[in-house]
Amino acid sequence: MALKLKGIPYEYLEEDLTKKSPLLLELNPVHKKVPVLVHNDKILSESHVILEYIDQTWSNNPILPQDPYEKSMARFWAKFDEQILQVGFMSLVKPEKGVEVAIDEIREMITFLEKEVTGKDFFGGKTIGFLEQGLILTSGWLVIVLVGSGSLCMYMYFSFVHNATVATTTFLE
Repeated sequence: MALKLKGIPYEYLEEDLTKKSPLLLELNPVHKKVPVLVHNDKILSESHVILEYIDQTWSNNPILPQDPYEKSMARFWAKFDEQILQVGFMSLVKPEKGVEVAIDEIREMITFLEKEVTGKDFFGGKTIGFLEQGLILTSGWLVIVLVGSGSLCMYMYFSFVHNATVATTTFLE
């Protein structure tokens, strides 16, 4: 998505996550998962690392805010977003801790994000940025986690997450 936002041509390779290809295992032997970016024979993994690399390599259409404070806050909320996903995964891995408790915790965490962006179209203001690109991944995984746990898909209750998801997927079509 970041490369498309910046207008950078790229080759996208689909990966069957149930059968990790030899190429994926070669490119990301540590985590053995996507995403992976290969640029000028340099290999990067992990979403936020890749986003920052793309943003620093191609300066047009910035993903991260230019203001140091706003940039730091975007990184803070992106880390917070990762924690939301961890809570969701833990509800599947350790269901004895209580799926409903996890859902309540996720709801509370997303409410913090909602408050942070009240009155804005996106976290960065008017354009899709660093946080939205993480949220689109998180919201997709949360749907899987919540459906997998037998819970209703709750991310639609959160207008910001929903709007970021819809706007981003519309942009990508």
